[in-house]
Amino acid sequence: MDELMLDGNAVAGLLQEVFAVEMTTAVGTCASCGAAGPIGAVHVYRGAGIVLRCPHCDNVLAKIVRDGTRVWVDMQGIRTLEVAV
Repeated sequence: MDELMLDGNAVAGLLQEVFAVEMTTAVGTCASCGAAGPIGAVHVYRGAGIVLRCPHCDNVLAKIVRDGTRVWVDMQGIRTLEVAV
């Protein structure tokens, strides 16, 4: 590693600050159609996991799977996520 590169532990505080906030008011931008809006306005489907879909184009924004001790989050369909800290 050079002096400008660190490992993921260097952003532990930032990640804790970002992900410990009210997420329904966070603004996500759809990677498919470019529409932006609050996460609280997306369409949510429940099944073996949870699927969040864009209310404009039905693109899958995120998938969440949870078991008793872990959570997996795939946010491949969200281009950007703006969170107030």
